[in-house]
Amino acid sequence: MRHINRSALAALVIFTSSLAMPATAQESIEVGATFIAAALDPTKGSSSWALVSHGIGEKLFMVDRNGKLVPELAATAERTGDLTWTVKLAPGRFFSDGSPVTAAALKKGFDHTFANLPAAKSTGGMIIFEATDDLTFLLTTERPVPLIAALFAEWPLMAYTVKDDGSFLFTGPYAVDAFNVDQNLELVPNAHYQGAESRSPINLRRFGDAQTMALAFEAGELDLAFGLPSEGLSRLKSNPDLTVKSFPVGYQYFGFINNERPQVSDVKVRQALDLTINREELVAAINAGTPATGAFAPYFPFAPREPRGTDLDRAVALLEEAGWMSGAHGIREKDGEALSVLIVTYPQRPDLVTMMPVIKAALARVGIASETKVVENIGEYAAGGDFDIALWAQHTAPSGDPAYFFNSMLKSDGPLNHARYASPAFDAIIADLTTAGTLEQRADIALDAQARLFEDAPLTFLVSPDWHVGLSKRLAKYEPWGSDYHVIRPEMGEAR
Repeated sequence: MRHINRSALAALVIFTSSLAMPATAQESIEVGATFIAAALDPTKGSSSWALVSHGIGEKLFMVDRNGKLVPELAATAERTGDLTWTVKLAPGRFFSDGSPVTAAALKKGFDHTFANLPAAKSTGGMIIFEATDDLTFLLTTERPVPLIAALFAEWPLMAYTVKDDGSFLFTGPYAVDAFNVDQNLELVPNAHYQGAESRSPINLRRFGDAQTMALAFEAGELDLAFGLPSEGLSRLKSNPDLTVKSFPVGYQYFGFINNERPQVSDVKVRQALDLTINREELVAAINAGTPATGAFAPYFPFAPREPRGTDLDRAVALLEEAGWMSGAHGIREKDGEALSVLIVTYPQRPDLVTMMPVIKAALARVGIASETKVVENIGEYAAGGDFDIALWAQHTAPSGDPAYFFNSMLKSDGPLNHARYASPAFDAIIADLTTAGTLEQRADIALDAQARLFEDAPLTFLVSPDWHVGLSKRLAKYEPWGSDYHVIRPEMGEAR
């Protein structure tokens, strides 16, 4: 197996003699997924989220399997002023090299994150960290934050430290032995994490598409296949040596509609697109989930109750009001130009690829032509803006709160606002989330914000999905939770 040169890429791979496997280690657990961390630098793309998902990193606070916000590396958080908080760390925690977790060490990591990852600033703005003793932070936020624990449960804010040589140290139950970019991560138990002796090493393999992963799982190559496609599930379930578990997730499937593209810059065209798509057809195509009601999974109190509807007659009327009339070959035209949109998505979420032709057919019913494209790096591609609709999967409330999604992906200056949506009215609504302290208040604001989004249609909300995980007999007791935020967990070594 080809390994990255550790001496040349010390900033990417952490490997010390203290990471040796316990003497009682079992045979490696083989895990397959369609995603893998892009780098061991938590500020590169979504690596912070991926490293936590892989069991390498942790956060100050997390959402547990029951959806409850709980401490992880932290012990308590207390407000001390309008913009200041004191956070106490839990004692007795260690990095994977055996050094203690201290406020000063974590400050180095958070400073690196806030200097290099714009998404970290979405909720509280820039945050200044001061280590007042080994286990205590004083935090100063740029903007008021009603729930600091929810902020630190957001995916960009993994807790780690930066060594003098520029490499990174993490605290999770597993440590990196070898990292082959875009191929696999070889993980060993973190010897300084409780219960290390019960854990086996893990080989996490990245598959370019879910169908190939499903074939590898069926052939007995994988103990855990995360994100199986809906096609072929019945065949896999009929195999007595395999277990398939399906579960609802906090992710939502939606489409960014690029407000700056001429074909969809008119709100009436965007509204027509939204009304044309039949969510029941999408659910049937992927054989899982329910039609979306808005931006959030239906079990959240800030999710609307009614599914997004389909109304072809109204869609046609809106298109004609916008000047798009039926033309040659049934495609709508205006000023001699055909109405055609580019739809893009990415293979790491196979349901989105399955949904793409269904959406193409739906748009054709009202005279909208479309081209489709599957790209490998959707974040980079969407940032470039060469699309009309970008099909996307996102956990919209990873901390159990609606603020992060609105601030990062829909606020006018949001760092991940791929719709190029700019609405002072929407910004004013979500600004109230900086002061609303009760769940009821925050739910009301989130519902008002979604009503505004339904009017402006910078997104089309599609499906609240179910996902599927395949398990060998060795991991038959494994229970998926946290969507894909915690795929590799401390108890996996005990799930045999």
